[in-house]
Amino acid sequence: MASVTPFISSEELAAQLPEVTLLDVRWRLGGPSGRGAYAEGHLPGAVFLDVDEDLCGPPGDGGRHPLPDRAELAEKLRAAGVSADRPVVVYDGGDLLAAARTWWTLRWAGHSDVRVLDGGLPAWTGELTTETPEPKPGDFAVEPGHLPTIEADEAIDFARTGVLLDVRAAERFRGEVEPIDAVAGHIPGAVNAPGELPELPADKPVGAYCGSGITAARAVLQLHAKGRPDAAIYLGSWSHWITDPSRPIATGEEPGA
Repeated sequence: MASVTPFISSEELAAQLPEVTLLDVRWRLGGPSGRGAYAEGHLPGAVFLDVDEDLCGPPGDGGRHPLPDRAELAEKLRAAGVSADRPVVVYDGGDLLAAARTWWTLRWAGHSDVRVLDGGLPAWTGELTTETPEPKPGDFAVEPGHLPTIEADEAIDFARTGVLLDVRAAERFRGEVEPIDAVAGHIPGAVNAPGELPELPADKPVGAYCGSGITAARAVLQLHAKGRPDAAIYLGSWSHWITDPSRPIATGEEPGA
């Protein structure tokens, strides 16, 4: 099942269903949990994981969606049947946000064969089930650092020497509104890319951030699909950046304005 693409089609998945560990990670910012939707119907064999409860740590100094405790993450993944030598496919409700963050977390943690169902649940052409599987416990061990990250103290230099994408809505980037976080604006030097990813120079490093590391993970997934496996993420993103009042904040249209 190894592939250069991080996506898998519904048709491909249907043919390989017995051979993969399947994770349902349907999620919506602010809730409710996707657990109810999972109970109403999911792909055969899929195990539900909650992004907030199972795949992220509690909000705080690390931002709104920090990485969880590594031992706890490994325990959750093994309980869901994740093993190092078995391919994993993740899906969500179709916006690819939760699926991308789960994909990124597993790849960062050292799993080499993870793909996202292209289009999420709406793209699935097979039957659904309400049966809750009891997966055989997996053996996956979390070994962090397999995908590149940007730390807060590296972000300004990264924006100067590479391309740091801010994938939030334009009005949040400009600092005109901030519906979620306590401070508005963006990291100086960042480039706003709220929709389609811009053309990027091949000779410069590229990274992404958002509000809390969810939408940025989708951007990194898309960059991998475009042949940029070097794409990095500032996982804490804006919600982490603003926890230190000494960090500079830019507003307006222009990068670094």
